[in-house]
Amino acid sequence: MTFTADDHRYMQRAVELAEHGLFTTDPNPRVGCVLVLNGSIVGEGFHQKAGEPHAERHALLAAGANARGATCYVTLEPCSHTGRTGPCADAIIEAGVSKVVAAMQDPHQRVAGKGFEKLRAAGIEVQVGLLETQARALNPGFIQRMETGRPFVRLKLAMSLDGRTAMANGESKWITGTAAREDVQRLRARSSAIVTGVGTVLADDPALTVRPADWHILTYPDASVRQPLRVVLDRNLRTPASAKLLGEAGNTLLVSAVDPSPALAAALSAEGAEVIHLPSTDSGIDLRELLGELGRRECNEILVEAGPTVAAAFVSGDWVDELVVYMAPSLLGSSARPLMVLPQLVAMKDKIELKYSDVALVGDDVRVTLTR
Repeated sequence: MTFTADDHRYMQRAVELAEHGLFTTDPNPRVGCVLVLNGSIVGEGFHQKAGEPHAERHALLAAGANARGATCYVTLEPCSHTGRTGPCADAIIEAGVSKVVAAMQDPHQRVAGKGFEKLRAAGIEVQVGLLETQARALNPGFIQRMETGRPFVRLKLAMSLDGRTAMANGESKWITGTAAREDVQRLRARSSAIVTGVGTVLADDPALTVRPADWHILTYPDASVRQPLRVVLDRNLRTPASAKLLGEAGNTLLVSAVDPSPALAAALSAEGAEVIHLPSTDSGIDLRELLGELGRRECNEILVEAGPTVAAAFVSGDWVDELVVYMAPSLLGSSARPLMVLPQLVAMKDKIELKYSDVALVGDDVRVTLTR
């Protein structure tokens, strides 16, 4: 299928619009839409929040009567079913749009080509595949959840140049600089959930929130940025009710293999924590079961911020889709704590190979993004 330079330009604008929903659309996908009539943009919009109008409806509203005969550029197939809002395909048909150019098909089984079928049946020309790579990059978690039932896993680590994460006594503040720590806020803000281990909770007592004071650093700051679900892998239920990551009702999940005592259960419940039970293995909570549970809870992207044992469990189990490492220009020495505690690898053939996808300077630190 051949697309013109103008097609590329308008779809690129739709991609840029979709990015404005990076921190707000969860669990829905990030979608942008542009309406063009006689070589001019007459309407545009992006999906802002689940339950609110989709990108196409915002663009149609902006275009008004100019939508008739226009071409619609949209980063994801228009929906054909009634969910929290009505079908966008119907709205496009009613507005008199003559052509739809979509970056990709919606992987949601309730749509998955049905929106295109409805448009074509109404006599609207449909083209698919323009800037599909960019469109898929907008929604790695939504796509993966629709296709596999599990969320996209992003593991974040911070280390010294010699691969250490803390001094031998556990002191770790701060290995990386302010810019790198602010960059992590962006990773948190786009995530459905943040996963950590009880060891990190006991050692560091982190809040694991997107801090309101730091919202100004987000690429597209918005007062409606939601806090991700905090998930603690706590096989023996050692999280104290006084932990900082508790206290926001319905926003902390403790994953355990034991039942809490009545007193602890009451204390945790009072702090808004939900305790669930999942199977465990010799190394901890079964991560396959965990990811399945988070997928059922409509988590698209999860960020793992944990110590060397939990990080290693995700890596050795091949559950990590993206690894983000912040590397500081410092040396902590051989007695400092390692990045991960992996099972012993005895031969070069056993090494875990990764691929670079991005390397960037963030303040004084280097951010390395890798995939399997």
